[in-house]
Amino acid sequence: MAMTMRLIQLLVIISVIALALSRRALASDPDITSDYILPENHTSTTADASFFTYTGFRGLFDQAPKTFTATKASMDEFPALKGQSVSYAMLQFPPNTIFPPHTRLDSAGLMFVLTGSLEVGLIDTKNVLYTKKLQAGDMFVFPKGLIHYQYNADPNLPATAIAAFGSASARTVAVPASIFSSGIRDVVLAKSFKTDVSTVRKIRAGLKN
Repeated sequence: MAMTMRLIQLLVIISVIALALSRRALASDPDITSDYILPENHTSTTADASFFTYTGFRGLFDQAPKTFTATKASMDEFPALKGQSVSYAMLQFPPNTIFPPHTRLDSAGLMFVLTGSLEVGLIDTKNVLYTKKLQAGDMFVFPKGLIHYQYNADPNLPATAIAAFGSASARTVAVPASIFSSGIRDVVLAKSFKTDVSTVRKIRAGLKN
């Protein structure tokens, strides 16, 4: 009996270790061996407080964009994020605008609504659609790799939100653009979506505007 219990404990420990290793292997950003990573063109071997500061969002609330606007703070804009597995984006939705269906293969996203309201939706791998209308102060998580969207349906009021990602460079794959702005032939898309070539061409033209 004692031998059996020890074997079970050993199997549990091995399973936990294997799970931890698999999660590390699937992580979007590799672990780093230092506190932070300086850019190659950095003029000093150490960093000061300015290195850890990002001011690119200043003045955003003073602007009123006419189309949906996403302002990123990834490692491209904020080099101190390299290796830290975090990044940010400010999302601005004028009335009746949408962030079309898209996905992020390397990171989950956590969105916090600052002002206005947003309809959000995501589709899981079983093709189940989850939708919710969010108000200011609400949060919503978009799991990694799932197609999702955000829509400001209000005809009069804008909405703003911030999104946090578990990657220093969370890449966005826009579903409509990746399909209709690619080199896939019109006839293939028409047959795939059970429509005609003229409709496909209208969609392509609309995405170029």
